[in-house]
Amino acid sequence: MNIQVFGKAKCFETRKAERYFSERRIRYQMIDIIKYGLSKGEYESVKKAVGSMEDLLDGNSKEEDAVFLKYMTDEAAKEEKLLNNPKLFKTPIVRNGKKATVGYHPEIWKTWE
Repeated sequence: MNIQVFGKAKCFETRKAERYFSERRIRYQMIDIIKYGLSKGEYESVKKAVGSMEDLLDGNSKEEDAVFLKYMTDEAAKEEKLLNNPKLFKTPIVRNGKKATVGYHPEIWKTWE
């Protein structure tokens, strides 16, 4: 397994995901999404695994750009805005190769073991 956890330092769900893998002694790589963001390739891979861009958006975000994103009609412009402002991602984003989840989903992670 090659687990990557993209998350925010102060996110409770991200901490729960880290604890899940640590308790099971599963090696994972923690990536601060605010500092490093997602590359275009990583974003496309995760989007394909979870279904759509809307599944990656944090609906509870208080960021100013989150409000504008809801009203944008051009998908490419939305994706560009999302990639340039990683605070808008819902976390944790957990990847295992081509598989991925958004949020805390231990029932799915068990199937990866």
